[in-house]
Amino acid sequence: MTQMQTVSEVSKSFGITSRMLRYYESVGLIMSQRMEDYAYRVYDEESIRRLRQVIILRKLRVPVKQIREIFDNSDAAKAIEVFELNIRELDEEITALSTIKSILASLVKDLRDKANVRIQLNYLSDSSVFAIVDSLSFSKNIIQEEKNMSDLNKAVEKLDKLTDKTVRIIYLPPSDVAAYQYIGDEPEQHVGKVIDDFVRENDLFHIKPDLRHYGFNAPDPVDETNYHGYEMWVTIPKNMDVPAPLVKKYFKGGLYGAHMMVIPNFDEWQKLFEWVGSSEIYEFRDDTSMGGDNMHGLLEEFLNYYSRLNRPNTTYEQTQLDLLIPIKKNQNHNVYP
Repeated sequence: MTQMQTVSEVSKSFGITSRMLRYYESVGLIMSQRMEDYAYRVYDEESIRRLRQVIILRKLRVPVKQIREIFDNSDAAKAIEVFELNIRELDEEITALSTIKSILASLVKDLRDKANVRIQLNYLSDSSVFAIVDSLSFSKNIIQEEKNMSDLNKAVEKLDKLTDKTVRIIYLPPSDVAAYQYIGDEPEQHVGKVIDDFVRENDLFHIKPDLRHYGFNAPDPVDETNYHGYEMWVTIPKNMDVPAPLVKKYFKGGLYGAHMMVIPNFDEWQKLFEWVGSSEIYEFRDDTSMGGDNMHGLLEEFLNYYSRLNRPNTTYEQTQLDLLIPIKKNQNHNVYP
């Protein structure tokens, strides 16, 4: 008998979120099913096998669109074409990194040769060095060749790690917001339509050009059913009233750590959690000021919202989000970053 696994079991086994599973399913990479007299969605062995392939390819930095192309073509030629394209991008990256390594090695050698002499790094202004550095071109794919899955996981973890230098520190200003929450199947899409319609009907971008658009799970998935909700906000003028079912709320703003991701990479939330846990400068600021289950202040800001709203051909996969985690200065760190 084919062994079935629930959403929760699969999420735990592969270390990915239920949100990622929903996305992979929505774009046709995997399939779930509902068994008779069983309320939970489950995955069969074929879907589990396919998911394992998807995860490995994503760790190899193969985009979801290209993974779909591979799965949709039984001919090995398509996979070869996709892999060769990614290899060419890696070759460009390796060449750029090798150039940087060579320049740094040369500088180290010069410094060691002059270790007992007070020097200025004037040779860094050499036009040939600037020409080399200025010509460097980095692709999105940064990964070194690894021999097995264990090494691959270590490489991915190292390359994806966020640091105090890579997380943007931003201040979100206080604002009034129009809010809408929905609990049920695919709540993000349901809430998104209501908010989009509200913005269009009120010509909100005209009366508030600096409009910002936030969202968060409310509540988070808590059981095998993956039943949860989502709430979205758009900032509005202070004197504006909002119609039901939307409600008007006040967002007090504050300091946040920001990391940009492109849908569907929701698992990058984990990177942000790991960053704030290891940061020497900042620590997590638990914000429950909005009341209820608002993910303790965690927010997702939809970037380029104006373009997405006014360009119907923009796909869900092209949506950029800022993952926002509320933070405060570590009291033991007195140096301004």
